[in-house]
Amino acid sequence: MLNWIWLGMITIGILVAALLGRLGGENGIVEQTFALVKVGVMGIALPLSAMMMLWLGIMRLAEKSGCVEILARWIRPVMRRLFPEVPTDHPAMGAMIMNMAANMLGLGNAATPLGLKAMQHLDELNPHKGTASNAMCTFLAINTSSVTIIPVTAIALLAAQGIANPYAIVSTSLGATICSTIVAIIAVKFFERLPGFRIDPTKVVTDTEETTTASPTENSGLRPIGTKGQAAIIAIFAVFAGIIFLEWSPDTRTEIQSSLGLTEVVAQLNAESADLEEADAGDPGFWLSGVRAISVVAIPFVLFFFTAFAAIRGVKVYEEFVEGAKEGFSVAVRIMPFLVAMLTALAILRHSGTLFLLKSWLRPLLDMVHFPPDLLPMALMRPLSGSGSQGVLVELLTNNAITDSLKYTAATMFGSTETTFYVLAVYFGSVGVRRTRHALAAGLCADLAGVIAAIAICRVVFGA
Repeated sequence: MLNWIWLGMITIGILVAALLGRLGGENGIVEQTFALVKVGVMGIALPLSAMMMLWLGIMRLAEKSGCVEILARWIRPVMRRLFPEVPTDHPAMGAMIMNMAANMLGLGNAATPLGLKAMQHLDELNPHKGTASNAMCTFLAINTSSVTIIPVTAIALLAAQGIANPYAIVSTSLGATICSTIVAIIAVKFFERLPGFRIDPTKVVTDTEETTTASPTENSGLRPIGTKGQAAIIAIFAVFAGIIFLEWSPDTRTEIQSSLGLTEVVAQLNAESADLEEADAGDPGFWLSGVRAISVVAIPFVLFFFTAFAAIRGVKVYEEFVEGAKEGFSVAVRIMPFLVAMLTALAILRHSGTLFLLKSWLRPLLDMVHFPPDLLPMALMRPLSGSGSQGVLVELLTNNAITDSLKYTAATMFGSTETTFYVLAVYFGSVGVRRTRHALAAGLCADLAGVIAAIAICRVVFGA
């Protein structure tokens, strides 16, 4: 299926570009394709390798310390229903849980490496190498539904354009992403039963068979958590709870700084970084301030807690971190061909003028179903390109002819959907999957549901 879609995108893009005179020139498909392919390797894959090294090292510590097993055990009933093919004590469960948690908190730099690690673990259980398993398709569909509590990028763009109350899209984005997630799960479970996507039943790896799971024998050398270890863990949680409170209540932090004589130091630091400050997003409110504080503290907490917990369990933290980080660059190299292939087709389609023609041709139909035509470029671009859809959002936000309600809707669409084709290329490319089965269909269903839900919810909340 993906073979024909990829070929179709290139064919249509080149034909339209030839018709509109956009083959050559600075804005033509040739120059833009070469530029985007270079960005794919130099601007996406290589920086991703650094993040992969960091988070695969942390994941190694989490697995070796037994922390992943504990996390998987807590939400085992839900995960067992979503992923019945995956043994409950397999490291894939913990990796998927951590990826979903990172996505919900808007921690994109952490979510992608953790997701790629989860795909590697899922591939260990895959009896059909090169073909996506049901668990892989379900995991990818949930990822493309973009479960996010706070859409940080969309809020920042709204604030940068001076639009009032940018945090108003938190509730609308959450509602839209819940709808898209439900549709993603229903779609992926429905498609996997269809004859066209079904795979021959094969004996899968079970809990008792030889796998690369973090089994009791692998972790048998761990030091038990004694009284001092329990006290250290409690102290870690207490310290980070205090840090969250300080992020939640800046006034309290200012009072503490004043009592410790740090006011002048803080003022000097703020003066040095004044040129880098973003536009003020306004007062997010009491509860949203708390959620934002948790998001800010989440990464420092994860980095410190997993390292400290592994040390308490007797793991050689530095050595194990380095062993886990070694995988990062090799994963980035594996996804480069898949990323270049997808970005080539996307660049040709985007810069050929195809999307502009679609908007013009479909305007009468969109008016008939009450779909705002101005939002069509966002709906079409979002599954294809993150940078492209962000550019479309900026164009909409800076257009004075568009009402604020449509700008809120566009931001909600951006914050509640995901770049399906990019996720497909990166996640499946990391494990060499070429036959994606129903993953793309389920992901696009989730995107469509997110767009429809965003428009419907924003129409109720912000008006027509």
